[in-house]
Amino acid sequence: MTMTPLAVDASAMRRTMGRFATGVAVVTTESDGVPHGMTINSLTSVSLEPALLLVCFNRGARSADAVVAAGRFAVNILSSRQQTIALRFAQRGEDHFAGLGLEYDGHRVPVVPHALAHLDCDVERVVEAGDHTVVFGAVRDLCSREGGALGFFRGNFSSIVPHGSEPEHWFF
Repeated sequence: MTMTPLAVDASAMRRTMGRFATGVAVVTTESDGVPHGMTINSLTSVSLEPALLLVCFNRGARSADAVVAAGRFAVNILSSRQQTIALRFAQRGEDHFAGLGLEYDGHRVPVVPHALAHLDCDVERVVEAGDHTVVFGAVRDLCSREGGALGFFRGNFSSIVPHGSEPEHWFF
């Protein structure tokens, strides 16, 4: 059965999908000795056995090209206190690591320090879909810590707090 694509307004699609709350992560890699990273919220667990996930990049994004070339990447799931990191890695055309020391913390590529989780992945498959490059990653190693997650909802950062939980109170 062949389906004819419907003409859906891109801005309406963005607004509608913005009602789906997501977490925020940074994908990092190192290709030819150069670190790369990009903020994403298109991240999905695909399979537990084997452990697979997928991330989506805008087609032509330098970080997507670097991930594919390197054949490996890390997903850094950001904590609620890492909004500035999310904004830093969301800037197009910037050297996201400028002024930051590279931290590996036992991982094969640079990672975001103090993230809630790091998932080390090998590129399993790459699919071009619409205006995005979808990268499937085979998870080779992972680590996590406790804390609140950074969320994204309706074009804004948000807090993700489990029902019945007290929000984290930060004192300075």
